[in-house]
Amino acid sequence: MCIIRLQNITKSFGNLQVLRGIDLDIHKGEVASIIGPSGAGKTTLLQIMGTLDVPDTGSVAIEGTEVNRMKEKQLSAFRNSHIGFVFQFHQLLPEFTAVENVMIPALIAGLTFKEARGKALQLLEFMSLADRAKHKPNELSGGEKQRVAVARALINRPAVILADEPSGSLDTRNKEELYKLFFDLRDQLDQTFVIVTHDEGLAQLTDRTIHLKDGVIAAG
Repeated sequence: MCIIRLQNITKSFGNLQVLRGIDLDIHKGEVASIIGPSGAGKTTLLQIMGTLDVPDTGSVAIEGTEVNRMKEKQLSAFRNSHIGFVFQFHQLLPEFTAVENVMIPALIAGLTFKEARGKALQLLEFMSLADRAKHKPNELSGGEKQRVAVARALINRPAVILADEPSGSLDTRNKEELYKLFFDLRDQLDQTFVIVTHDEGLAQLTDRTIHLKDGVIAAG
């Protein structure tokens, strides 16, 4: 089953053309990595996949829905329910506890506080973070913060999780734990991942490596 389908995606910033006609399918249960030199367009491509940016030309379909045609309010609701995001620096809200951070997308989606909290606690237990649920981000290690961020991305059971350099700020041990978590989630929940990374070790572990160079797919 195709989760994301990109067709003829182009994107320019001023006179600089970053993406030059990208065609790409991402399939359910796949862990795919996107690698390439700085400036190749990796993050831009991920943002277009995640509906955070709009291509100049081409179409983006997620689970068969063409998102290009949606209005912003409709698109925001679709994004919250269908796409999870994990960023390099986790982007947790410092004033909230771990469980409260995880709950936020579920509350936005319309769950009651009790329902959202119950789902968040289940996910934190799955991440071996049940005992850290009431801790704020400044009381968590780097690896714990990133696992909280993954739980937040998962809470609405999205079609796909998009991760932008998710291990970039982690030490070797925490990187390895994060990689194992991604594959555990794929195996146990049939979760789909697209990961932008400079980490060749992670890229080699993924089901498919998409090489981006000069705004086109060179391989993958």
